[in-house]
Parts: sequence; structure tokens; C-alpha cells
Amino acid sequence: MISLGKYLRPYRWPIVFSLIFIFLQSLSNLYLPTLMADIVDKGVVKGDVAYIFKMGAFMLLVTLLAGVFIIVANYLAARSVTGFGRDVRNLLFRHVETFSLQEFDQVGTPSLITRTTNDVAQVEQVWMMILRMMAMAPLMCIGGIIMALYQDVKLSLVLAVALPLIVIGILFLSKKGLPLFQAIQRKMDRLNLVLREGLTGIRVVRAFGRSRDEIDRFDEANRDMVQTAVRVNQIMAGATPLMTLIMNLASVAIVWFGSLRIESGSMQVGGLMAFIQYAMMIMFSIMMGAMMFIMIPRAQVSAARINEVLNIRPVIEQKAPSYSTDPSEKRGVAFQNVTFSYPGAEKPALDGITFTVLPGETTAIIGGTGSGKSTLLHLMLRFFDAQSGVVLVNGIDVRNMDPAALRGMIGYVPQKAVLFNGTVAENIRFGKEDATDKEIREAACVAQAVEFVSEMKNGYDSVIAQGGQNVSGGQKQRLAIARALVRKPEIYLLDDCFSALDYRTDARLRSELKAVTGAATVIIVAQRVSTVLHADKIIVLDEGKIAGIGTHKELMDSCFVYQEIVASQMDKEELA
Repeated sequence: MISLGKYLRPYRWPIVFSLIFIFLQSLSNLYLPTLMADIVDKGVVKGDVAYIFKMGAFMLLVTLLAGVFIIVANYLAARSVTGFGRDVRNLLFRHVETFSLQEFDQVGTPSLITRTTNDVAQVEQVWMMILRMMAMAPLMCIGGIIMALYQDVKLSLVLAVALPLIVIGILFLSKKGLPLFQAIQRKMDRLNLVLREGLTGIRVVRAFGRSRDEIDRFDEANRDMVQTAVRVNQIMAGATPLMTLIMNLASVAIVWFGSLRIESGSMQVGGLMAFIQYAMMIMFSIMMGAMMFIMIPRAQVSAARINEVLNIRPVIEQKAPSYSTDPSEKRGVAFQNVTFSYPGAEKPALDGITFTVLPGETTAIIGGTGSGKSTLLHLMLRFFDAQSGVVLVNGIDVRNMDPAALRGMIGYVPQKAVLFNGTVAENIRFGKEDATDKEIREAACVAQAVEFVSEMKNGYDSVIAQGGQNVSGGQKQRLAIARALVRKPEIYLLDDCFSALDYRTDARLRSELKAVTGAATVIIVAQRVSTVLHADKIIVLDEGKIAGIGTHKELMDSCFVYQEIVASQMDKEELA
């Protein structure tokens, strides 16, 4: 947790002033019992009413000042710590945005969400307690001991016995609780995973009648976390009765021995009352420290999880661009003997892939499920880096290009269309931030989205629900295509984005697409033969290797894999 303290540096002056005000408030609180002792010994015992009113007014003034000091201190501490939490969340999110898909798979989306929200909140809460209590507790404890010794040294021996007992109890409970706090955070990750899967997959769950199973699965994960939380709270709950028992025994001992001191004339009644208050201050300061020791173990676990994410170095380096040729020269896309394997895979997803796609050409990639079609596009986008071989865009190795500049040249439509909460226009404008209304309508027209958008209540201002839940699969795909078209990129990567379209809409869209792509490089991944039929070049993949390259006619004569694909779809396409 200390390593995260460096993110408090921008707030060092508010923190310094907060500590100063806490110090002043502690001094005020330490002065009050002495004032009370004077009122009792010099005012009440002697019957001096004027002195009582005078010192009472002074006590009230000191109390008001202490209240002002603590309000200002808490305000400054709150501003500092909430700013710290905001900065750490922003830092985490920015860092996660640099991850390749491999790092996302390594940590897991539910865990990243937990670490960015719950774990940061845990650390933020403890830093707040440190600034508000940890600074006050030592001052009150040390100051209380000094003032107690000032009142009566011999009576302070009671505290010499009580304080070590409290410290030993706190250390014992903290040692028992730390492993359980670690387990709670892991089980919270699991709970988030089950919840996220259940909510995002609600349609599939209901379609297969598995709602009861999902409820049971969530209940199991929830119950598992609750059991651990109950166990750790049972251990930590022992702190309060233990502290209370020791404090009460100490109070009884102070009154007992204090009465003997008063009887012998070594101490006055006001002094005993002040001593009791100082003892309570010392005890409460120890209890505040105990609360910190209860919270710190969990915050340490959260801080370790945050640092684990921040210390991950992406396998794809975001290094400065290094061009050996003119980056503005359009030379298309080329794969040169590219091999790629996913972590832990038994065999490569792509093996020895070599081909070239020139500007102005439409190249289609077809093959069976798991043949590596989408992986090819991911290597072009540099979601992953090839283990061997080179991927070239405009003659430049993508590993030597700035990822933002590379992806700015590409219009990508993923296999699973993803829409964001917002209007239709905002979802299309996601592809080009400064796109005009005219450009949005033109892109929608080419993507065959105008018809259904115009039927929506507010047209392009109609709101799309999170994940596009209020539009059909085909409508989502067409809006995703429009989003890629609106940026008018040099390279179009269309990953099986016609699968939810009927054959007629598919044909119209491809016809319009041919007219607007012009000199751009177009690469289409498809399952349908009708989609790739008129491509300038068709690449057939089979188990990560190229089984054939050529036009439809050439492949029908020479590629057995392509012949099988065509034969399996011929009846459907003839009917269409």
C-alpha cells in the first residue's frame, strides 16, 4: 500500500495542512481535562462560582476551536484522498487500455473491474482513516501519557500493564485476519465473473431454461464469499470486546488506586477525574490504531492486486514509430511466412502464412471454423504479434508502427458487432469523431441501415441500449459496418460481418461497398461462398495453413477444400 502513496504527492500541501489542524485539535482535546481538573479543585471544592464560569467559558472556546480544526482537517483529507482514488482509477484504466488481448485473458475482465473499483475504494478508505485517525491516534496516545504522568506518576503504572495487553491482542487478531482478507478479494472476483456472465448471457440462459441453474451458481459463489466474510468478521469482532474489557478493568484499577491516593493526600479529586479522562484518551487512541490494523490488512491485499495490474508490461510494446519507407506510400498488406500460436495452444493458429493484398483489391478469406481467419485480421490490427514472420502494412512492419496510427488507417468490423449506449449517430460517429451528419447518413446508406433507422422513433437520434440490446443482430451488424465506413480508411477489415444479413441485403451492401471503397485495400472474412464469389482474390484457410489462393473459378479447378465448402452451400445459394 505504501507504493501507492506516491500518487498522493500532488496533494501533499493539503495533507500537510490537514495534519497541522489535526495536531492543533489534539492539543485542544488534551488541554480540556486539565481545565476540568482546575474547575473541580479550584472552583467546585472552594465554592468559587466566578472561577467556574470563567474556566467554563474558556473550556467552551477551546472546544469550539477543536471543532473548527477537525472540520477543516477532515475537509482537506477528504479532498486529498478522493483525488488520489480518482487518479489511481484513471491510471489503472489508461494502463489497461495498453494491454493486448493476451493480458486481458491473463487477468480476466471481472477481476480488472473489481481491481479498478472495489480494490481502489478499499485503499482509498484506509488512506482516509490514516489521515484522519492515524495522525490523531499517536498524538492523543503520547500526549495522553505525558499528561497522565503529569497528573500522577505512580497511578500511571496501571497503564503500563493495560497498554501492552491491548497491543498484543491487536497483533494476534491481525495475523489471523490477513489470509482471510486475501481470500475475500479472490472470491469477489469469482462473484463478479458469475454475475457478469449471467447478465450478459441472459438471453441464452432463458432460451435454454437455465435461469434456476444460474441463480444456484450465483448463490453458491455468493455464499462462499459470505462465509469467508463472516469468518473474518468473527475474528475481527473480537477486537471491540477485548479492548472494552481491558479499558473497563483499567478504569476500575484507576479508580481503586486513585481513591487510595486521594485518601493519602497525594492526589486531588479533580486530578483523578483528569487522569481517568487521559486514560480513556489513551485507550481510545489505541482502539483507533486497532481499527487501522483491522483495515490495513485488507487494504494491503487490494493494493497488491492494484500493483499487480500496474506492473504488467504488455507483450506488445507501444514504442515510437520507426519507418524504413515512406508511410504515406500505399502498398497494401502483406504477410511473409507468418506463424502465430495462442498461449498454451498445442499447435499454431496460423502456420507459414504468405500472401499480398494490393490497394484497390478485394480479398476474401474463407475456411472452416477455427481455421485462423479472424486471427489474421487481429495480427493486422496488432492485437497480437506474430511469433515469426512479418506483417507489413504499406511496406512497413506493423511492429515498427505507432499502434494508434496503424489502427487509424483501418476500418474494422468485428465478427461480433459491438454497439455502445448512446444514439445511432453517436455509434456511427465512434468511427470518426468529427464526422458530419451528411457523412453519417452516407455511411448508413451504404451499410443498408437507412431503412430501419428512419423507422425508429427519433431517427439518428434514437437511443441504442447498452450492447445494442434494442436492435436485431442484422441491424447491429449494419451499424457496425457504417461505423467503419464513415472514417473512409485505407484498409477495410470485415470479419464475417454479413452473417446476420439476408442474401438480398448482403448482395446490395457488397455492391454499394465496391463503389465507395475505391482504391482502398479490402479484406473480407466470410462463411458464405456468395459473399466471396466476386472477390479479386480468395484465400482458403484450413487448420491455420493456406490451402489455396485464387479466384472462384481457379479454386474450383484446383482447391479441394474450397470445392467442399462450395458443395456444402450450393443448394442454399441456388435457392437464393
